Amino acid sequence: MEPIWHNSYPPGIPTDISTDAQACESLVALFEESCARFVRRTAYISMGARLSYGDLDEASRCFAAWLQSIGVKKGDRVALMMPNLLQYPICLFGAWRAGAVVVNTNPLYTAEELEHQLADAEAEVIVVAENFAHTVQKALPRTPLKHIVVTGVGDMLGSIKGTVTNFVVRRVKKLIPEYALPQARKLDEILVLGRQCGYVRPALGHDDLACLQYTGGTTGLAKGAMLSHGNLVANVHQAHAWVKPYLVEGEECIVTALPLYHIFALTANCLTFIKLGACNLLILNPRDVPEFVHSLTQVKFSAITGVNTLFNALLNNTDFAKLDFSSLKLTLGGGMAVQEAVAERWLQVTRVPLTQAYGLTETSPAVCINPLDRRDFTGSIGLPVPSTEIAIRDHADQDLGIGEVGEICVRGPQVCSGYWNRPDETAAAFHADGFLRTGDIGLVDEQGYLYIKDRKKDMIVVSGFNVYPNEVEAVAVQHPDIIEAAAVGVPDPHSGEAVKLFVISRNPALTQEQVIEHCRTHLTRYKCPKIVEFRDDLPRSNVGKILRRELRDAAAGAASSSNPT
Repeated sequence: MEPIWHNSYPPGIPTDISTDAQACESLVALFEESCARFVRRTAYISMGARLSYGDLDEASRCFAAWLQSIGVKKGDRVALMMPNLLQYPICLFGAWRAGAVVVNTNPLYTAEELEHQLADAEAEVIVVAENFAHTVQKALPRTPLKHIVVTGVGDMLGSIKGTVTNFVVRRVKKLIPEYALPQARKLDEILVLGRQCGYVRPALGHDDLACLQYTGGTTGLAKGAMLSHGNLVANVHQAHAWVKPYLVEGEECIVTALPLYHIFALTANCLTFIKLGACNLLILNPRDVPEFVHSLTQVKFSAITGVNTLFNALLNNTDFAKLDFSSLKLTLGGGMAVQEAVAERWLQVTRVPLTQAYGLTETSPAVCINPLDRRDFTGSIGLPVPSTEIAIRDHADQDLGIGEVGEICVRGPQVCSGYWNRPDETAAAFHADGFLRTGDIGLVDEQGYLYIKDRKKDMIVVSGFNVYPNEVEAVAVQHPDIIEAAAVGVPDPHSGEAVKLFVISRNPALTQEQVIEHCRTHLTRYKCPKIVEFRDDLPRSNVGKILRRELRDAAAGAASSSNPT
């Protein structure tokens, strides 16, 4: 498709970015350049504690030196399992500076989910917040882990505040389940050791692997998208080009409520705003909306990213509208569809448009962003970012024209090379000409704006996180009373979508609560069904395949009839 979207670019945004490795060889080079330029500037704020670019530079170098001292070499895997703490960027950049590949891990994983990811990634080192160390203990025997590093929530907050915070978390709120990992070492002690270790900066280039970023699989098992330094550097430059006309280097503060282990926050908040020399305000628990809003009173924030449910929760807090939005320049929504009602309320309250963007784990993630100066809500997911090609293709893989609906396909320097140890899935995900099949159905209008119409896959999006029905169904049928199960997404006012599970049971006494509790022992909470419907049979194709689309339509019809307009 001809890049007609270039004609709709706002002034000052280039149609292409430089992919010359000499301009920025790796994420390490990008990071070190910003640390040198903004050495005294605050890089991160967490629970009132501040970490400067200079401090971040030193601490991450110490962690890198310690990793090298225990034998970690270029290409080895280091897993990170923690929420938004100051420890995360220290370990993230430290791992990269050691030449390691970062494996971002959701702290809320069950032991089974963690075991699969660590074993698949071949991770030998993990840094885990002690709140989740018990999960590591359960998964440990079936993983290749050799080194475990544990950190407390308050460990980077200063001696007095850190001690008090850890005491409250451990003894008062009792948020640390018991665990036994005698071989584990403390991160704060490791950083002290790292100061005494020699550090050798590895040679890194665009083709070197930076992350194994796991995403849900159609087989029910998560697979690792292989994101190179080149992929992520390119996406940082693409995002930077898009926001540069509106922001000032060294003067911005971005609110980071989405978890940094998620690709959206990793690239949009952490990496892009590191390049800008910005301050990141880390929100540890965005579900605690009153505390979240209170944190926003402590800084003059100029940017915030999130998903629709996050913005909606803030708008429903009475104190949010009382905040000072005079410094706010940018609000970016992604991960799930932004609802028009939420976008309109956000503009009314903050006087800043809620800009919708679109991306995938496999694309580092940004593919499209709406112009930041556009104030009206169109439902579009935006214009392809610089150096990005879009194709709309039919079932026969033929290109379609303007306004025609088909599968959205993407090609660009930010697109990953494939999935780790999944050659068949890699081959299935790409066209012969290098375009990635996104699995999303949409169209491009006459101005080059992209619109999503439907999903080719049966993926369910709960608060911006992908849930694949096969994984939920595989867990459900492990219950001795369940014969068959089918999972679909249904609209939910809080999370965008929720999982509804249709069940054929051999036990008439089986209850919805029992099914949900069974799922919770094997799945992260957002993947668990919120609604369970028992049936004698399920709709099937002529070869016996369960027809999820019919179930979704039936669920939508039931919801419509129970809420008449």
